This record gives sequence, structure tokens and C-alpha cells, in this order.
Amino acid sequence: MKPRIDPHPAAPKASAPTDEPAARPGAGSWSIITVLLLLLVATDFVAYLGWTLEDGIKVSTAGYVAMAAGVLFSLVVGCGLMALIFYSSRRGYDEPPVLITPENRSERPGQYGRATKGLK
Repeated sequence: MKPRIDPHPAAPKASAPTDEPAARPGAGSWSIITVLLLLLVATDFVAYLGWTLEDGIKVSTAGYVAMAAGVLFSLVVGCGLMALIFYSSRRGYDEPPVLITPENRSERPGQYGRATKGLK
């Protein structure tokens, strides 16, 4: 395994936790939270109207099966994507890019890339 190279050697290191209280959210944060909560309430209201607007409509067995399949498929895709995120993070695929310079500067630039392979 290759040794890890710090890409930002001048970056300050994280300090030990202190007993200072965290900064309070400002007006911008509160306005964003308020807008998001209003959107949540509006979405819930529209969902309630859609659910109760037409009484007496029966959902067939095929409808319930399709709904269950959609929920299951969404959960599988979400869990799969989360697994890929953890896998790529643990395997080092999320590391920042590192410039690899050729040892011989007289070589033609771009000869190591796949896009120029076969072009002369």
C-alpha cells in the first residue's frame, strides 16, 4: 500500500474539542429553515388533498403490488448507492487527484493518456 501524501500540508489541523458553545445560526439560516418547513407543510397538505379528494376509489391488487415494487426498488437503489459511497471512501477512490509528472521531461506531453493512444 502506498503511503498517503497530504495534499494540503499548510492546512490547519483539527483542534481538540473545547467547552465553547457552538455559534448560533444567523438570520439566513433561520429563513432557509422556515422556507423548508413551509414547503414540507404545503407538500403534506397537497398529499392529504390527493388522498382524500375522491372517496370510494378502490385500488386494485395490481396497484398495491406496483406500489410495493416501487418502494422496494427505491430502497434497493438507495441502499446500493450508499454501499457504493462507503466502498469508494474506504478503498481510497475519493482521494483528491495528484499530478504525476513524467521523470523524463523530453517525452512528448499527453503520451500517457488514453485519449491520445494510437494517435501519432
